[in-house]
Amino acid sequence: MAAAASQNPAHGLFETFLQAQLCKDVLSSFQDLCMCLGLEPGGRLSLYHKLKAELNYWNAKSLWAKLDKRASHSVYEQGKACANTQCLVVGAGPCGLRTAVELALLGARVVLVEKRTKFSRHNVLHLWPFTIHDLRGLGAKKFYGRFCTGTLDHISIRQLQLLLLKVALLLGVEIHWGVTFTGLLPPSHKGVGWRAQLQPSPPDQLAQYEFDVLISAAGSKFVPEGFSVREMRGKLAIGITANFVNGRTVAETQVPEISGVARIYNQSFFQNLFKATGIDLENIVYYKDDTHYFVMTAKKQSLLRLGVLRQDFANTEQLLGRDNIVPEALHRFARAAADFATHGKLGNLEFACDARGRPDVAAFDFTSMTRAESAARVQEKHGARVLLELVGDCLVEPFWPLGTGVARGFLAAFDAAWMVKQWAGGTQPLDVLAERESLYQLLSQTSPENMHRNIAQYTLDPASRYPNLNLRSVTPQQVRDLYDMGGKELERKKNDKTDSSKPLAPGLVGTQEELLLWCQKQTAGYPGVQVTDFSSSWADGRALCALVHRFRPSLLDFSTLQGAGALDTTALAVKLAEQELGIAPVISPQVLVSGTDPLGLIAYLTHFYSAFGRTPNSPGPVGPLSTGTASAVLFLSKLQRTLQRNRSQENGEDSGGKKPRLESESKMPSPTEPTLLKPVTPQNPLPTDQEAEAGDLCSLCGERLYILERICADGRFFHRRCFHCHSCEAPLWPEGYRQHPGDGHFYCLLHFPQSVSISVCDGAPKDQEPPGKNEEKEAEAASPRTPPAPPKVEGPPKLPSRKLIRLSSPERRSLSSLNFNPDAEMEGPPKPPRSCSVLARQALEGSFTGWGGPVQRLPQTLLSPPRYLANHSGAGLKFLKGKALGWC
Repeated sequence: MAAAASQNPAHGLFETFLQAQLCKDVLSSFQDLCMCLGLEPGGRLSLYHKLKAELNYWNAKSLWAKLDKRASHSVYEQGKACANTQCLVVGAGPCGLRTAVELALLGARVVLVEKRTKFSRHNVLHLWPFTIHDLRGLGAKKFYGRFCTGTLDHISIRQLQLLLLKVALLLGVEIHWGVTFTGLLPPSHKGVGWRAQLQPSPPDQLAQYEFDVLISAAGSKFVPEGFSVREMRGKLAIGITANFVNGRTVAETQVPEISGVARIYNQSFFQNLFKATGIDLENIVYYKDDTHYFVMTAKKQSLLRLGVLRQDFANTEQLLGRDNIVPEALHRFARAAADFATHGKLGNLEFACDARGRPDVAAFDFTSMTRAESAARVQEKHGARVLLELVGDCLVEPFWPLGTGVARGFLAAFDAAWMVKQWAGGTQPLDVLAERESLYQLLSQTSPENMHRNIAQYTLDPASRYPNLNLRSVTPQQVRDLYDMGGKELERKKNDKTDSSKPLAPGLVGTQEELLLWCQKQTAGYPGVQVTDFSSSWADGRALCALVHRFRPSLLDFSTLQGAGALDTTALAVKLAEQELGIAPVISPQVLVSGTDPLGLIAYLTHFYSAFGRTPNSPGPVGPLSTGTASAVLFLSKLQRTLQRNRSQENGEDSGGKKPRLESESKMPSPTEPTLLKPVTPQNPLPTDQEAEAGDLCSLCGERLYILERICADGRFFHRRCFHCHSCEAPLWPEGYRQHPGDGHFYCLLHFPQSVSISVCDGAPKDQEPPGKNEEKEAEAASPRTPPAPPKVEGPPKLPSRKLIRLSSPERRSLSSLNFNPDAEMEGPPKPPRSCSVLARQALEGSFTGWGGPVQRLPQTLLSPPRYLANHSGAGLKFLKGKALGWC
């Protein structure tokens, strides 16, 4: 390399560019390289070809070979697929840079703006196999020699940005630093294109830049106007990230990484951690890159006990706000957890610094994620169209424990570039939007297991990446609202938010505000009901009863609710909704009353909206033959319950196998008569502070139960993994199971045990008669007038019957691990013989007693059963007992 640099200064500058590890060094070295060669940065693919012609020594040639192989894919059409397309990319994160690289390979002019001036994010990203292969194809090893060496499958965000930045510069992407995108400037008249509002004052060339494609990759906190974003929130889970300085000493390199340790798989580790430090964690991960990167999930009570959090707040923003976190205590917490996880082998742990020069450690709620409702839009004004697309966290905020962020971000970048290619090819806007939304539906379902196995064939073409692809799953008619002509669509959305007289789209609730508005309309006019939120407004149960009464007034007499308890009122509404409206509960009445699970209540009310979205707002009963979704849902649910009741009535039990049908019918009110609320006192009432907690626990395993994994049966909630057949362990579903009244276990209808006992003597159920009795019945049928009187013969004393015990797989494994071979001196008395011949001898000898003569031993040959009965002791015994009387 030194010899090459001495012969040609450009070679030395190129090597400096390849090895630069700071953003400013990359930009300055590339600027110097272009000046040395007399080139202007940002000249599209023509710049790449000029660099390749000037830099032809061995190290540069190996990089050109990789980039040429990528550019040779037919989808790029030799860099002419988007030759007349002008693109603006907002954000120089990994996804924004990856999108810019693909657009440059398509031949488009790409301008990228970034508000930051350096890369400082040390957090480490998990890489899927296809992302590793993709980055290697772009020359990642040339820019970062330690990229995925050995078994490593991760890279820091900073290093990933650096190598993608270098590739983008080589491919002619124009990059402007310290520039913030604030919005779109629509054309003022015909003949003018779309421009961007930028701060601070950009150079004239950038301020006058007109583009027809805008790619937003600026993160979840910035979404262009016109896009709707939905927040998805689960139970509180506090994540803590910490980055420590990596001195790259021999001792540090020998410390093994921790790809992921969870409490359920290694309880002893977390118990020892708690005893040694008082830190209570759910999981911990340790990656080694530019820094020693740790990420862990901490329990809230542990943070409060150790002084990391000053106060406990129900609101997550207040709980994890800057004013409620003690920085010094958080530093001690992260350092102690990292030191224990690595057995103190990292020595003195010193925090790396973030972009503001502070220790790089943070606490956040990773269960709060945002997701855009659409991936693209088209705006048109004065004949000028602009295609707007989202990628990265701006599109879908990842769930970090799954390690899906950069992988799905790259897939979204490929899909966005494919859409630009279709757009540049003259495809109609609605067709382009429909195809993009069809791909967007697949994004959240992708994993390394359900994508094409041959990662070497991945290109921009979605068919090369997604098996069973359907690009017409979303039709052009369904995306008309994503095509805004002259700002009419945005104005219509604003009017929809303020005009409460317009009904919502049937079967779909866009936001929580729309669902709340719908509930307010349906419960308006009921005394004592005022819906303002998804917690306290539903605590007394009257609002839920009002919803039931709104759509089925005959089921409930609302006047009887006066003076009734909140729990009784709520339980009545939940029961009627399940039995008469076909709406299965996803939340218990106790949790509804406590108001501690607004997410569960929203999910429950969404089922009401799905069933009655077309129902008019006027009060009154809804006819049973009304058209629409509500009638279909109610008809199918009632038909299913009727079939189950008829099947249970034949067996003399209800669907749970507990009570006879007649008894249960006597306690059920007629569906045509109003139900009167009767106060019910629970047998084991829960304390007030435990009511909400009980609704979050599985009734089988007793562990915490989240809304997405719960299933309701007989008024109780279970994990879907726990609610399985006790015999075959197959998953159970509503109306497809029965509960045994004896052992209390749940069974599928196929393996539900019958209530019969099995005799040891005859080897068959009691209700099954031996062949001898069947022959007697046939004889009685042949001569009914002179029935024979068979002599009464006492047989041998019957042994106690045994019940059939069914063991589950865990019980069978536990049973197989027991030792059934005791020592010789501990051996008990010998067991009595139980072979067919011995039992037959005892039966025949017993049949001779009481005949006035001594008992004689029968010959052994006479008592030996045939061979075909030797392996069927029960059947052989019946046969011999039946023939004994004939021999006598």
